Parts: sequence; C-alpha cells; structure tokens
Amino acid sequence: MGTPPSIEIKHFKEVREENNFTQSEFAELLGIKNSTADIERGRTKLSGKVVAGLLSRFGINPLWLFGESGQKYLQLSKGDVSPKVVTVDSADKENILMVNQKAAAGYPHNVQDVEWYHQLPAFDIPLPEFRNATYRGFQIEGDSMLPNYYPGEWVLGKAVADLDQASNNKVYVVVLYDSVLVKKLQKLPDSSKVLLISFNEEYLPVEVDVNDIQEIWQVNSKLTFNLDNPSQSGLFRELQESMEELKRDLKAFKKEA
Repeated sequence: MGTPPSIEIKHFKEVREENNFTQSEFAELLGIKNSTADIERGRTKLSGKVVAGLLSRFGINPLWLFGESGQKYLQLSKGDVSPKVVTVDSADKENILMVNQKAAAGYPHNVQDVEWYHQLPAFDIPLPEFRNATYRGFQIEGDSMLPNYYPGEWVLGKAVADLDQASNNKVYVVVLYDSVLVKKLQKLPDSSKVLLISFNEEYLPVEVDVNDIQEIWQVNSKLTFNLDNPSQSGLFRELQESMEELKRDLKAFKKEA
C-alpha cells in the first residue's frame, strides 16, 4: 500500500475539486507547469508561490492548508492596505512589532493570524513622532536599496490605511501575497497598478497589481548598527564617483579613437 497523502495535499485537492477545475486548469491558474498531478500524488511539494496563489485567489488560509487551523478561509478586502492585526502591551497601548528577515518570509501568509504575531518581539518608543499611529519594524534584506538602506538595518514604517494616502517617490514597506518589499513607490496612470522602484540602479522597477498588495507601511526612520564602522554610504559614494569617472574616460577615449 502506498503512503497516504499529507494533509496539505488533501486540502489542495479539495480546493481544486470544490471549484470544479481539472488538474490542467488548476495548474494554469496557479502558474504550475502542465498539471497538478505530481502535487496530488505527493511527488512535488507545495511551493510558497502556490500557497500564495491559493490565498490571493480563493482566500485559503495557509494554516488550514497545512492542518494547523480549522479556519479554511480568510476575509480578503481588495484595496484595503491597512494593518490586518494590531498588538497592544499590558497597559493596552499599541506597541511596535519587529519583523526580522526570517519572520518576513512567513509574514504574507500569516498576516491575519493573531497567534502568529505573538512570536515577534515588540517594544514602545516614547517619542511624540511615534504617537497616534500604528508602526511596525522590518529588517532590510538584500542590496536593492543601497546606498540608503543596508542589509541588516531596520526600517520603521507608519501604517497606511488606503493606497490613495500613499505619496509618489516615498519609501514604503509593501506586503504582497508572497513577499515583503522595501521600495520607493510610484503611482501609474493605470490606477490598478503601481511601480516599485529600487535605489540600486542594478534592479529594474517592478510593476505590481494593487489587488496583490495586503499592507503598506510608510518608512519614516531606520535603525542602524554600523556607527562604529567606516561610513559604508561614504565608501559607496566614492565607488560610484570612481565608476562615473571611468565611464567619462571611456567615452572620451571612444571619441578620440
């Protein structure tokens, strides 16, 4: 006898059959090659992309999918980018949750799960700049926002309730269904989409559908731990200036040739 299918495979197949999709149709909808047969036979594991697709298209709770919750569906409000969960301290005051790089990987899938937030560290900043609003901290990962934000640094973001309140060319933490990005935001003539721009010019702008955004946090401050080291931003600027000088020399050489 074969090994019985895992709970996530059973639930995956259940969602497909409830919505009357064939294996090929469901695969095309979720961006899976050919069909879902290998997944349903237990040969291929569910990827984060598939889990995010089930959440965004059908409202399927990732915790239910893996048998960790009895709540099958999550209420998805398209266009609502406000915080899905707000936490308070023992004095019933809002605190600032800190989402590190590891936690950020699970944040999009657990954005409505109150229990999940209990694992995150939280604190309060007793300054007037952090009153009368909801703030959250996110750790920078990767080099796409150099030289303004370095890997390992933290940004503190103020919650944005509606995308209309977001301003062009300001930096935001954008929570999608499959990732958390720190980018400069630019609105487009097509109001159903926005452009997310990196400071590092090696990264191309990313166009995203507004309906794929779960939360937005406007970055207004950052925490860094590189104060005792030589200025990284200064070194980066020096490198940029050297590269620009080299480009000018190459252009001049080509003209003379």
